[in-house]
Amino acid sequence: MEAVLRIVFDPAEQEALRADARELADCEPQIAYVLERLAGEGVDLDRVTAWEDLRENLGQPPLDGSAPTPNIA
Repeated sequence: MEAVLRIVFDPAEQEALRADARELADCEPQIAYVLERLAGEGVDLDRVTAWEDLRENLGQPPLDGSAPTPNIA
């Protein structure tokens, strides 16, 4: 059985995330929801997608300079 890799926040960090979530609840409810979930669940590192994979999925060129540069005048 494989170990689950997870970032878990300590109680003070959880409370800070929840305080920010309460502050943003009226104007940015989606961000408030994410902050509350982070506080409660942490981050499952087995489900994280690498930044380069996200860029590729969105059709963006790699950041390593290997993509052709368009001619811009």
